[in-house]
Amino acid sequence: MTADKQRAHALLDRVPADRMPAAVRFLEFLLLDPLDRSLASAPLEDEEIGKDEEDAVARSKEWFKRNDGIPFEQVVDDLGFTMEQIRNHRVEEEKDPAA
Repeated sequence: MTADKQRAHALLDRVPADRMPAAVRFLEFLLLDPLDRSLASAPLEDEEIGKDEEDAVARSKEWFKRNDGIPFEQVVDDLGFTMEQIRNHRVEEEKDPAA
């Protein structure tokens, strides 16, 4: 076991029982992939939803009642990309989250 891991275990042993749930949540947060970590730490939406947005959501819901969704592959093709480009881009993001 590495020195850092031993230190982490020693620190966990010292966490009071009432603080352990917070410690567990923090460790779980560290294990998230970069996108999930960003979403988990993003501020809550606090902007009020206006009439225009409510109308757009209502139109969207009505559209989906009468239509099937558009397959992702079709959207990718319509935008001039290939699924291989999309897959490779995702892999590149995971290799270098700063990119």
